[in-house]
Amino acid sequence: MGLLQPILYETSSLSKTLSYSHLIPHTCFPSTAKTVSELRLSSSKDVLQHKLKRHNSKRSILCSVSVIEVVGGSLSVEDEKVLFGSSVEEKGDGLKVEYDWEQEWYPLYLANDVPEDSPLGLTVFDKQIVLYKDGNGDFQCYEDRCPHRLAKLSEGQLIDGRLECLYHGWQFEGDGKCVRIPQLPAGAKIPQAACLRTYEVENSQGVIWVWMSNKKEPNFEKIPWFENFARPGFKDVSTIHELPYDHSILLENLMDPAHVPISHDRTDWMSKREDAQALLFKLMERTDRGFAGQWGREQDKETPNFLRFEAPCVLQNNREIVGKDGITHYFTGLFLCRPAGQGKSMLIVRFGRTKTLLLASLFPKWYFHQNACKVFEQDMGFLSSQNEVLMKENKPTKELYLNLKSSDTWVAEYRKWMDKVGHGMPYHFGHSTISLPKEPAVVEHAPAGFFANVSASLPAKGGLGMMQAPNLSNRYFRHVVHCKNCRNIVKAFEFWKKSLSAVAVISATMAILVTGRQWKALLLVSTAIFSAAAYACSSAIALNTTNFIRTHRRL
Repeated sequence: MGLLQPILYETSSLSKTLSYSHLIPHTCFPSTAKTVSELRLSSSKDVLQHKLKRHNSKRSILCSVSVIEVVGGSLSVEDEKVLFGSSVEEKGDGLKVEYDWEQEWYPLYLANDVPEDSPLGLTVFDKQIVLYKDGNGDFQCYEDRCPHRLAKLSEGQLIDGRLECLYHGWQFEGDGKCVRIPQLPAGAKIPQAACLRTYEVENSQGVIWVWMSNKKEPNFEKIPWFENFARPGFKDVSTIHELPYDHSILLENLMDPAHVPISHDRTDWMSKREDAQALLFKLMERTDRGFAGQWGREQDKETPNFLRFEAPCVLQNNREIVGKDGITHYFTGLFLCRPAGQGKSMLIVRFGRTKTLLLASLFPKWYFHQNACKVFEQDMGFLSSQNEVLMKENKPTKELYLNLKSSDTWVAEYRKWMDKVGHGMPYHFGHSTISLPKEPAVVEHAPAGFFANVSASLPAKGGLGMMQAPNLSNRYFRHVVHCKNCRNIVKAFEFWKKSLSAVAVISATMAILVTGRQWKALLLVSTAIFSAAAYACSSAIALNTTNFIRTHRRL
């Protein structure tokens, strides 16, 4: 940070440089240089009044590039070399393109994780929808409210493949038509108005996508298609996560390779803080729907990684590696981000490759899932606070960020793309523009719809234990409740933990009661083995449900 050299400017003469200093950005301090007029003041009272006047006139001065850009100033020659400023990079400011956020496909869920026996409540921006699989195995999606008394259908149940409202038992199917109302008198017809607003959904490459417009027919050509996932032998590990910050902050973080060595230092197989360095970026494509380019480490003098962002919220990072046998192997990190309301986002992560590593094949799927949770937990604290600052400051990012050309190129490109299309979104944070939500966020105190697949067997939905408490800081709530594999694994480990603990108690009791030395020794050894196995199951449960706590290394 000390190399950024922010510049001080006087409010009365914004083009005049007062001083240079190696400072932390966004801090305020008065200039120590005295003016000629100040030196000529004779009385201490006049000096005091003069200093007070200067202090009041300069209270809003910030030692950051953001102030310079707001008032139309320019960066110093040294800063121009490393920072994105109000120069050639911003020629596109003010450019807007036609955009309607509803006329897009959004990733809802992994198809394999959609519950078979209950509905699923989801959101896209602030629109609440319900997804379920009907009796024919087809996915159906409606507005998440019953036309009767506005109860949430995601808190309902499935009866013979129909979606039933748990309030009064109204049932719906197919195109949203109501087919049963228990309270109607005999012979009475169901009112035609008793129908639901429907949304088109499509299962593509294992992901359920939703078209959010009710006014225009779905444009199926807009559904993203990922070539690598269709290659022979391509295998992936897919996870889904709910996160407590805006989807734009999530995307910004995912397209920022510079943070990985620092934020994830020695918490996976590759990241080391010693590897933090300048990066090379080559912008290859910029359109109204996104951008693409290559990147790599400066010390390698190569840009082997290909990144593409595509509207509204798809990011992929690809790499091709030619083996010694001349065969090309393909790797993809795919991130499908869904805006899930103010300060919330949903992410589907898919890491895949055509060549499977032998070591990776030895680990169970749930191990990779919990490792992904750990990575997001490492970022969660500062990304949540970043979301809070953006909402509070109500300023575009160029007034708040100090973006480096050697690390933040994709971040700058993304925020400038938001400038083009933000007018067509409910709210947005752009590089030069910003639009905060017009309506306050709705806080659900008991979002039982999220737990439909967990609590469907309980007498009333929402009856959950402490581990499943609705809290976005809770790993179970953010991932396990949405992941069929991890949910089943946790249930299996809990079963074996209880069973092995019971056997250990029985074995210990018998060891006390028997008199023979050999039997006593055998039973005690058995008790130790069963107790160790129960402890291993308990550790596996904790690994899947407990947040990662960072231990700071003492360098």
